[in-house]
Amino acid sequence: MRTLLALLLFVAPALGQTNPGLTQAQAACGPPSVRFDAEFSPSRQAAQPEPGKALVYVIEDYRRYPGELLNPTIRVGLDGAWVGATRASSYLYFSVDPGEHHLCTNWQSSLKRLSSLAAFARLTAEPAKTYYFRAHITYFPRGGGGYAGADLDLQRVDPDEGQYLVSSFGPSEAHPKK
Repeated sequence: MRTLLALLLFVAPALGQTNPGLTQAQAACGPPSVRFDAEFSPSRQAAQPEPGKALVYVIEDYRRYPGELLNPTIRVGLDGAWVGATRASSYLYFSVDPGEHHLCTNWQSSLKRLSSLAAFARLTAEPAKTYYFRAHITYFPRGGGGYAGADLDLQRVDPDEGQYLVSSFGPSEAHPKK
């Protein structure tokens, strides 16, 4: 009994620790309780960087597989705060100050297996520059139809490809749910 008690005293602090790398990465996201309504916004047009700032596009590249019904909403975070969300093959953009920033994308879903999907990227922004990131959803099919899982990836893309994706998809506008 004493051995078990001694073991618990030594092991319990280790169980309470979090992975510091994971905590730092998740700090790029916003609060988990914030959820968005995101819709296409054809009136919202491409933008130019604000004076002294950089412009960042995050493009949700979502390709449905046959019979699939989801229209995912992807939340986008910057340095610990949500800046908006996209919905099914759309994009958003926002201005950032020069310097190092941490981006986060997270699938907003009521399904735990989907809402746990997140991807991260680091950006060192320069004034008057435009940066493009692709949030790409990949499905892993299951034999006999449906899907066995999904993955969310966030990658910086070449400006030519970014401009092509922006011209191929529509803009999103998101508002926090009340």
